[in-house]
Amino acid sequence: MTQAINLPKIDEFLQELATIQQQSAKRIAILGSRHVPLTHQHLIELLGYALAQAGNRVLTSGAMGTNFAVIRGVLRADPNLLTVILPQSLARQPQDSREQLENVMHLIEHGENDTLSLAEASALCNQEIVEKCQQLICFAFHDSRTLLQTCRDAEEQRKVVTRFFFD
Repeated sequence: MTQAINLPKIDEFLQELATIQQQSAKRIAILGSRHVPLTHQHLIELLGYALAQAGNRVLTSGAMGTNFAVIRGVLRADPNLLTVILPQSLARQPQDSREQLENVMHLIEHGENDTLSLAEASALCNQEIVEKCQQLICFAFHDSRTLLQTCRDAEEQRKVVTRFFFD
């Protein structure tokens, strides 16, 4: 009996392998939960720092927790390698967030989403981030619906996706 080979799976595997082995800088998105213990935030900050030190362009959003840890790390390494895409306008961000975001050179706001719920605006924002990246790193809980949907969307676009779960 001859076994059929699933070519799309092999093609996906080869594409993922090529992305992982790519020696040149990549566009890496890092997204994650707002509710992150401080020790985890420090590790995420170090990851952002290391990725930028290696010359990678890092994309994230502006929420507290994971995304702010990424922002701190990349700003320390090379502010020019950081792009932050906000789901809504800067004015809709908490005051302490705005202070840090003012230091971001490549900041994209979406004021047209100010009338949407934060969940709706975040889903749209995450879609944009995934479209612009080659690889997605996500820090989430198993019940983080928006983040896990973003991971599924990224996989459908044949992006390399790495998930880390807090629970």
